[in-house]
Amino acid sequence: MTDAEPMPDAEPMPDAEPMPDAEPMPDAEPNTDAEPTTVERLEVQRLIEADAAAIFRVLCDPQGHVAIDSSGMLMDATGEPVTAAGDTFVVHMDREALNDYPLGRYDVTVTITTLVPDREIAWTILGRIRPQIGHVYGYTLKPAADGGTLVTSYYDWSAIHQTWRDAGIFPVVPESALRATLGILARTVARGYVRSPG
Repeated sequence: MTDAEPMPDAEPMPDAEPMPDAEPMPDAEPNTDAEPTTVERLEVQRLIEADAAAIFRVLCDPQGHVAIDSSGMLMDATGEPVTAAGDTFVVHMDREALNDYPLGRYDVTVTITTLVPDREIAWTILGRIRPQIGHVYGYTLKPAADGGTLVTSYYDWSAIHQTWRDAGIFPVVPESALRATLGILARTVARGYVRSPG
């Protein structure tokens, strides 16, 4: 997933209490009971009966991210559709949807890390938490031989900050959430997505 509180490249704040963006707070001490995992990326695929350009339009639009969110945490977004790596927009979040941490409403900034028109988009999330986590969400699109587009949703935490790796909490987004978002994406495109004013 991807908002109104930009915190670009800030140094870690050792005295600040960690506040998660769209992920659970780790314990103060590393979780030594967690089983080590070598998997650092989840991927799910779905054939969507639409051309890549129609799908990509939704994925580049901040309001599109809100429209396809399967967690219920993305309440709204501010910003224009992205066109290049380095572009940003703000997502207004509400953790109450998960009822796991009493964070209420907060904002995160989505920073685009990869953008190849109609082929791939990826982003990382910047927010109040320090050190920044460094995980990446993204989609790849490939025309299918029999029509439509094969869409792969991925979640990659291979480059997360060591603090979060030691916490033993990854992945913080289950495969089922990626799969559900692809279903909502398919439905959104099939209904003829129209950008909402942001």
